[in-house]
Amino acid sequence: MSQPTLTVKQAGPLALIQDAGRFGVGHLGITQGGAADWISYRWANWLLGNPLECAALEIVMGGNLTLEANAEVRLALAGADLAATINDQPLMPNVSFKLQPGQQLMFRQPRKGLRAYLAFSGGLNAPNVLGSHSCTAREQIGGLHEDGKPLKTGDQLTWKGAAATPRTLPKGLEPAMPEPQCELTMVLGSQVAHFAGSSLYDAFNQTWKVDNRADRMGIRLTGQPLRSSLGGIISEGIPLGAVQIPPDGQPIILMNDRQTIGGYPRLGALTPMACAKLAQCLPGAEVRLRSISATQAQEQYQNQLAAWR
Repeated sequence: MSQPTLTVKQAGPLALIQDAGRFGVGHLGITQGGAADWISYRWANWLLGNPLECAALEIVMGGNLTLEANAEVRLALAGADLAATINDQPLMPNVSFKLQPGQQLMFRQPRKGLRAYLAFSGGLNAPNVLGSHSCTAREQIGGLHEDGKPLKTGDQLTWKGAAATPRTLPKGLEPAMPEPQCELTMVLGSQVAHFAGSSLYDAFNQTWKVDNRADRMGIRLTGQPLRSSLGGIISEGIPLGAVQIPPDGQPIILMNDRQTIGGYPRLGALTPMACAKLAQCLPGAEVRLRSISATQAQEQYQNQLAAWR
């Protein structure tokens, strides 16, 4: 009997194999990578009873990505609503479901959110590169062909596990998709004292717009420019969610595929919860920044982890 597969009949603009990320290699200049919306990604694995760090498919925008099954398979979908269909029948996110032989799963365009996560029993098969399966295009590592590139037409996906025991996502715990005006929590950093008082006021009291210059490396916000007395700093390590302020005063929020060091002044860093939320914001979306303490950010994170226990 042949191995069950999903064949890529039509490749969308950006379908990447991702897992929890690549850690412990920052000193080599290799970034974290991993699922941008880590919450939706983990819910997709949870729905199949997988370990939460199993490799899954991160699907951005949809773009008519079409996958065809050669055997019965159970999958799980979480995150954005990308107008998914099974043989033209609508499929809503945050469920596990079956594909029968010959059926096609298609992702069309965003209706709410930007990134959907498709999980497979036991996780997708892909080469392990430096402790992770995650694609990083800039570094050309990870993914199906170890080149960091998205899926292409003709690729075949296989997975590690047999038939899974499906779960139902508890009511009220669905991954949050962006509202008309999205609030992003952040923790202030040590360089905040170098920002003018008027800029600090503007940072937290204006509505920012997500620019079309946005990818897995960083997301630029546009609004009233912020000013710092620091023209630049000695390059230092950059955490996930770092809010850098370049000379034009427009914040750049650094995401999973960010560079490992940088020398722009930083206002602080988004919380892990806010990073997941921002990863679902389309260009043009409106966001507001809200400062919280490190203790509050840790409590948010621990509460989210508790949902999967």
